[in-house]
Amino acid sequence: MTHKPVPHYSVDELRSFAQKLFAAAGLEEDKAEAVARYLLEADLMGHTTHGLALAGWYLQSVADGVMKPAGLPAVISDRGPAIAWNGRRLPGAWLTSEAVKLAAERAAQYGTATVTIADSHHIGCLAAYLSLATDRGYMVSIASSSPSGAQVAPFGGRRGIYTPNPVAHGIPTPGDPILIDISASITTVNMAQRLIREGRQYDHDWLMDEEGNPSRDPGVLERGGTLLPTGGLDHGQKGYGMALHVEAFTQGLAGYGRVDAPKGTNAAVIVQVFDPDAFGGREAFLRQTGWLADACRSNPPRPGVARVRLPGENGLAKKRAALAEGVELAPGIMPSLLPHAERLGVAVPRP
Repeated sequence: MTHKPVPHYSVDELRSFAQKLFAAAGLEEDKAEAVARYLLEADLMGHTTHGLALAGWYLQSVADGVMKPAGLPAVISDRGPAIAWNGRRLPGAWLTSEAVKLAAERAAQYGTATVTIADSHHIGCLAAYLSLATDRGYMVSIASSSPSGAQVAPFGGRRGIYTPNPVAHGIPTPGDPILIDISASITTVNMAQRLIREGRQYDHDWLMDEEGNPSRDPGVLERGGTLLPTGGLDHGQKGYGMALHVEAFTQGLAGYGRVDAPKGTNAAVIVQVFDPDAFGGREAFLRQTGWLADACRSNPPRPGVARVRLPGENGLAKKRAALAEGVELAPGIMPSLLPHAERLGVAVPRP
């Protein structure tokens, strides 16, 4: 059987295409650049459900007035190392990247800094922002929740209350950083929606139907079903506890969330950055993380595993390959953007 070659796109051309789309849709220049950059960054690292696959949805959000295209966040509080913003439903990629940059600047002064963001638009892939801090040798953590979403039930329950509530951590080492991106649910809404579009099911029971029975059919989400918490029916209290912490960490500290019943796509975000020099020292920090990274990589693999990898290692390898050979977009992504490109008068890049 002859397989049709998978098209690859130039990174620069694809980023320019996305930026032009968002600019034509009405986003201010810096916001269009940020959304294009961090959606594509997710694709470069292999997080294809949270890359340009989201662009069509975002563009429709701009057209519908759900994503605000211009302006600045409202500063609710600023005590130096502790800052709170109301994001005013501005693009989440721009708000989050600006928050990491600000937290890094403040960490250089105070040793650590925390920025909370209330009422942001969707922020995409959390791992895409980690290098803004790790490139400076700083450790960074990001968490996000969506106060208007309710696709995960508390452990033992069967009605959705909260969202997958992802967290990401960037940890510098003497080599590549460790890049962790996980969520409090086994899978995500975006992945379930992709499987529904493709007529596929999960390989395992990662969901629960409306009656509380385990399921691998993503369609249960359209009938009142939920995503199972990390740990599933066996150890789901772990994902449950993680989700509760993220809810308080994001919405609680930002001061705006579910109790306010916000409508439309939104997110609550927290960013924390740490400068190791303000603690035990950078050299000592890297000595510890370097030992840990080496110990994990040199650990004898179990049967069927070629070698032990660190979180983020595969994503960084994919990014390097994409920069050298072009970006391989998941099927359906470019076709989903063609109507928007035609509507906005933006030329589509050739593979």
